[in-house]
Amino acid sequence: MDDATTELTERFERYCDTKDHELPSDVLAELQSMLRLYSISAEELDFKWQAYSIKMGAEGEKMELKSVRAFKRTIQDTLERESRGKAQQRTEVKRERPTPRGKGGDMYDMIEGLIPNTPRANGSAVKRKSNFDTPSGRASKAHLMSSPAGGLTPKGDTSAGPAFDFTTRVNANDITEQFMSSDMALPDPPSEPPTVPRMKLKANTDMSKFSYRTMTMKLSEASEVLDDRIDEFRQLIQESMGLDDGAFGNPSLPSPNQIIAVGRIASDTSEGKLNTASLVLEGSRRMGSGRRVPLKVDSLPSYNFFPGQIVALRGTNASGDIFVVSEILSLPLLNPPATRPEELDAINTRYLDTPDSDPDNARPLTMMVAAGPYTTDQNLDFAPLHTFLDNATSAYADTIILLGPFLDTEHPQIRTGDFDAPPNAAPDQATMTDLFRHHISSALQDFVARNATCNVILVPSLRDAHHHAAAFPQDKFNKRDLGLGAAGKMVQCVTNPMTLSMNEITVGMSSVDILSMLRQEEISGGKAKGVNFYERGARNVLEQRSFLPVFPPMSREKYIKPVEVEEKLVEGEGEDAADEKPSPFLPIGTPLDTSYLKLGEMLNVRPDILVIPSVLQGTVKVVESVLVINPGTLAKRRAAGTYARVIVQPAKVTDEERQRGVAVAHRLWERSRVDIVKI
Repeated sequence: MDDATTELTERFERYCDTKDHELPSDVLAELQSMLRLYSISAEELDFKWQAYSIKMGAEGEKMELKSVRAFKRTIQDTLERESRGKAQQRTEVKRERPTPRGKGGDMYDMIEGLIPNTPRANGSAVKRKSNFDTPSGRASKAHLMSSPAGGLTPKGDTSAGPAFDFTTRVNANDITEQFMSSDMALPDPPSEPPTVPRMKLKANTDMSKFSYRTMTMKLSEASEVLDDRIDEFRQLIQESMGLDDGAFGNPSLPSPNQIIAVGRIASDTSEGKLNTASLVLEGSRRMGSGRRVPLKVDSLPSYNFFPGQIVALRGTNASGDIFVVSEILSLPLLNPPATRPEELDAINTRYLDTPDSDPDNARPLTMMVAAGPYTTDQNLDFAPLHTFLDNATSAYADTIILLGPFLDTEHPQIRTGDFDAPPNAAPDQATMTDLFRHHISSALQDFVARNATCNVILVPSLRDAHHHAAAFPQDKFNKRDLGLGAAGKMVQCVTNPMTLSMNEITVGMSSVDILSMLRQEEISGGKAKGVNFYERGARNVLEQRSFLPVFPPMSREKYIKPVEVEEKLVEGEGEDAADEKPSPFLPIGTPLDTSYLKLGEMLNVRPDILVIPSVLQGTVKVVESVLVINPGTLAKRRAAGTYARVIVQPAKVTDEERQRGVAVAHRLWERSRVDIVKI
């Protein structure tokens, strides 16, 4: 079995509903055919299958010959459409419209069409009827995000694929992926429920800095922030490697001597994907005169680049036209978190459910992590969220982390306003915050009433329709507006991104889908291409010390398109509205306030756990001693999703470590179990 066949088998057998998930030979033959026909790698084909499943709502659908052939036809149709579009762009020639001349009408054909029912030159009558009513604003009909006006009312699409009933989902509670360094069973329910929270929370992020005013960014400030980031990394590299100032140089200046150039990866074109031909290095004003220089990386045995990445390259620029790279220097990582032995002893006492519990048999901590959307595109019943909270209650979870979006701006009913107002709000005065209280706050209140010692952490998303902050880095929810009542004591609203200490555990989290962004924007070659993408992407996040290392963020056109909505004519409105078509709805994307980009960086230490949710399949990896968790999304468009369950045992301190009296590394992955579970 060759390498390509082996990789295909490893990647796609998990999708098969056969004995031991064995990949059928006919399915394997079709997959091999697609690799040859479209000249793509097994990894890229895997991602295309995941995107296809998300689009079709086929999470429960297993890979079989019929579905693989339909998948193949979809890829072929997409390639043909792209080919036709490119051919049309090449052949399109803009022509000036000639001055209109009369053909049997008035002298310059100017009166034609202005007077109602004026016959045209060819004898046809004007279709548009006169309308002397007050005209409705055109701006209100220009986009689906605006309120319906004129004769069009958006309505949620119900024809894009089969209907999905969450209650009839299959394989609920199945574990799709699992990590544990040693055998670790799920903890048994406590004999007596804990009387106080077993996890103490502490914010490692200054959340007060996130309450900035958006849309006030100055270009000079943004430029300084980007410039300072390059200089900071140059200083870090110089200190970690013990280099002199003379080792660094300006890559844009011609010189036969080898230098180290620190700068930001960029593309020489604003369109298209980054490739080796468009690769440029942007230097800081101090060390690179702020110029961009093309890079030649053909001789490198391994490379992985993406826009916005800060890199340290060793090479020469003999001609002054291109910087020839001979080596990529590794960036220094943040130190791992550590805690003193006496502090760990104090923390371990919190594991006890009651003061009389046996310290030698302390029940492990349970954390559960979920990311939005929390309901399918077909309704706003939030059944997946209620099921998740029920599971957390039965598991006696100590902390649950809920990452947005909660009220998803891209949900067809939220976009169009095609939903009933909450019963406790006047229909003409109801807001999105009222909708949040009705669906989300009420569910959290019920959960806290059942599990009074569980911490609830809410992380906002750029797609939350009710939130006032719409740019990254993003401010927290205003808890007073959420109407949580007595449950508010256990609910903590945090910023996006956020770093928290939970007992001794450091957890970094952000609702930005950085994994999808890196997959779309990166280029890899040599040995780096053979590394698992999830590990490669997580390492990039950790090395760059940022929750959003891609700059500029991925364009909105590259995201998965939201479900289309249909329109209907409102009775009693004029026919003019039928001639007006709304502009296409684009995904929200990642609005970024560059002036505050530093708020999106990791500070001081690497996290023990890094939570970076994505629409890609849920997974867990250990990268540079960090548990990297992608819980997936709790709900997909027409399918159930996944969440993450984390079990953590108490830290053990040896006698030798106690004698030394220095801080002990947490090594969390050695005492943890992480499951990716189907809801």
